[in-house]
Amino acid sequence: MKSWLPAGLIFVKAMTEFSQPTQSLCPVCLKRIPAFRTCCSLEDVFLEKQCPEHGKFRSIIWKGLPGFQDWSLPKIPTKPTISYTKKDQGCPFDCGLCPEHRQGSCTILLEVTGRCNLSCPVCFADAGTQAGTDPSLEIIREWYQAGQKAGGNCNIQLSGGEPTVRDDLPDIIALGKETGFSFIQLNTNGIRTGSDRNYLSALKQAGLSSVFLQFDGTKDSIYQKLRGRSLLAEKMEALHRFRECGIGIVLVPTLIPGINTGNIGEILKLAMEWTPAVRAVHFQPVSYFGRHYQYSAGCPDDHMRLTLPELMQAIEEQTGRMFKTGHFKPPGCENARCSFHGNYLITGKGKAMPIGRTGSQQNQTCCVKPVRAEEGAARAVAYTARQWAAPETPEADIVNSRCCNPSDTMNLDDFIARARTHTFSVSAMAFQDVWNLDLERVRDCCIHVMSPDKRLIPFCLYNLTDSKGKKLYRP
Repeated sequence: MKSWLPAGLIFVKAMTEFSQPTQSLCPVCLKRIPAFRTCCSLEDVFLEKQCPEHGKFRSIIWKGLPGFQDWSLPKIPTKPTISYTKKDQGCPFDCGLCPEHRQGSCTILLEVTGRCNLSCPVCFADAGTQAGTDPSLEIIREWYQAGQKAGGNCNIQLSGGEPTVRDDLPDIIALGKETGFSFIQLNTNGIRTGSDRNYLSALKQAGLSSVFLQFDGTKDSIYQKLRGRSLLAEKMEALHRFRECGIGIVLVPTLIPGINTGNIGEILKLAMEWTPAVRAVHFQPVSYFGRHYQYSAGCPDDHMRLTLPELMQAIEEQTGRMFKTGHFKPPGCENARCSFHGNYLITGKGKAMPIGRTGSQQNQTCCVKPVRAEEGAARAVAYTARQWAAPETPEADIVNSRCCNPSDTMNLDDFIARARTHTFSVSAMAFQDVWNLDLERVRDCCIHVMSPDKRLIPFCLYNLTDSKGKKLYRP
């Protein structure tokens, strides 16, 4: 066990053992079964469960510091505004959302196609290049309307497949704006948008706010393993085009141990060089659903997983402690064990200054007052729309020589001017698969996929597959 704490990180250091009950699913038969979060040391927490028919399963869910029990943010649950389904079989079989869900929608994903212009070895949607029937504009209009009724003031992400295979994508974006959604983001690999300026311009004119750009690393060897071919040049061309068009960019690396987890620091370095066009990096440790690297029979080995504290520590180590573990804090919307985020100001010296209350400061508060879940969701919606969209003030209006390096002399006007454009966020989302699924976390989910029949399904459940690839919700 490590005997040190990262600099700037203040957590209670105590040897604790616990076994917390929850529920999960059997990876083989998908039956709901009892499960326990167990800890036999300070650092390692496992999800353990046993199916009467198929035996025991054990997966690492938390490894390292900050400690599992320290990483929390109390919230008062709230029911969805509208539930399209009733509680019948119990979680997770009544999603729609059912009245037992404890959080509304922060982001609703609309899968506008199942087609893709890549055939990646790793794909949560198991998308392919084969021809298929895309949902019509009228169906998508109904999805938007259902989202308005159930989610209200939430953000929209257009996903797939690869949405840019649709020529009418500008019409889909415009339809969302007409329905009343102010922030619409595109989940894309960037291939078409990097090469077709007219198409990208049409997306911008239709009201596109931001792109969630698949960006797994700064080396082509990474793309060859994760995406099936070299893509770095096309990714960089996409960055140029998005910047020219004034569309906010979020880099989204899928992290797989042994493939690109050693490239985390380089990804962040590149992102900082591209601010203010690049607004954030949002890491996604691999989850074992959809299409992924195969593992031996049984549960994926612990070394094939990357937990949130391990990722925080890797970020700190690979950036020379510019981004520190103590800067990160739990989410105010979803379950605390699902994600982390940190907010920064990028200075003219190529440095990152943490802004706002950091995670270590938050955990110094002995009596944190719980907030209602809908308040956390509203804040998350507003922050995402503000931070992930392109800044309103053009970069040319900033005098870069007047940077806000802590060692420099700086007046308030310079600080405010810089902060209008050069804010930057680092975050991560730990999606769950059938092996490490915790239904308590599922009930707190605020990222929902609109199913073809207009139900809202938590993202992890929508993509969940059993040990042989059988789907729980995805058509």
